[in-house]
Amino acid sequence: MARPEDVGLSSERLARIDAHLKRRYLDPGKIAGALTLVYRRGEIAWLSPLGLADRERGKPMAEDTIFRIYSMTKPVTSVALMQLYEHGHFQLDDPVHKFLPEWRQLRVYKRGDWPDFETVPCERPMRIRDLLTHQSGLTYGFMMQTPVDAAYRELAIGSFGKSFPGTLEDLIGRVAELPLEFQPGSAWNYSIASDVCGRLVEMLSGETLDDYLRRHLFGPLGMEDTDFHVPEEKLERFAACYQRAPGRKTVLMDDPERSSYRRPPRFLGGGGGLVSTAHDYLRFCRMLLGGGSLDGTRILSRKTLELMTRNHLTDGRDMASAALGNYTEIALPGAGFGLGFAVTLDPVRAGVVGSPGEFAWGGAASTIFSIDPAEELIVIYLTQLFPSGSFNFRGQLKSIVYGSIDD
Repeated sequence: MARPEDVGLSSERLARIDAHLKRRYLDPGKIAGALTLVYRRGEIAWLSPLGLADRERGKPMAEDTIFRIYSMTKPVTSVALMQLYEHGHFQLDDPVHKFLPEWRQLRVYKRGDWPDFETVPCERPMRIRDLLTHQSGLTYGFMMQTPVDAAYRELAIGSFGKSFPGTLEDLIGRVAELPLEFQPGSAWNYSIASDVCGRLVEMLSGETLDDYLRRHLFGPLGMEDTDFHVPEEKLERFAACYQRAPGRKTVLMDDPERSSYRRPPRFLGGGGGLVSTAHDYLRFCRMLLGGGSLDGTRILSRKTLELMTRNHLTDGRDMASAALGNYTEIALPGAGFGLGFAVTLDPVRAGVVGSPGEFAWGGAASTIFSIDPAEELIVIYLTQLFPSGSFNFRGQLKSIVYGSIDD
């Protein structure tokens, strides 16, 4: 670690992170614990585990605590797919049915309830770009908004607390039976699209998603604790996951001693299945901040990352004007979406301090990461509180971290 002052940050102001979290969340029992990491100009300037990783057993939060990162899996899967783009295996505007022939006859919802939907044809095919940007017309079962996501719940597709019983390949066949929420490219909607990207990784590489990620990302980057399950020898470091329940109570949601994460899953969720640590995810973020390279190991080209971190929403819209629903891991105004990340377009419209070009995402258990190339800044915040919209950790931490810049 560096002295914050050596990288243009104020120690006194960064200390507000812990004071804020302790006063607002730990002392009142809203969260059991948290870990915040701030990295700037090539150095860790702040790394602070607070509270408990497992409240029931009194285990303290630690630098090497293992967290469920849920949708922070999505950027990892997107990078994996774009590695295969660099091999020439596909183009962004290729139709998805070129690789998933079951999806050649996808249709769009008009009216009705499952299984008696009335549908209309797609005006154009779904493209791989649509998957990477969540403009595909797919959805999640937990959305609770439309008859289509109700059908997803019936089939255990993208529903919390009800795991999909098959493989990624099985998922493709199931979704082929359901209509899209909207015409591909016409709106933004958070969805299982990253799981579909994971299946494309498998088909294009000839490897299972977990094997591909270990060989081409986690191994080369030295991400030793990132995987789809927690092996027996690491269970002591696995955090408990909590839920914000009615009555503003924080209750145990997933006990590490009985968690499904103790076993390798049948369904390799490219959209939300990984566990990781602060140090592992920092290595992934450092690679992104470093233009696709870390410690002499190149994962992606700088030009590919430049493409990924541009706004790809149709007609240059921001997420607020493109979103079909309200569920997301960041605030919608002033943010576009690239190939796997939200991208800040206008901090003024976003109403939060930052820089144009910052890219970020989060996970369902309130985990957050952001990368600001202009400030050479990475922020990672890890806790285990479901759902992620319970508190505005991202906005509050941004105001403190950016408020600590002192150069």
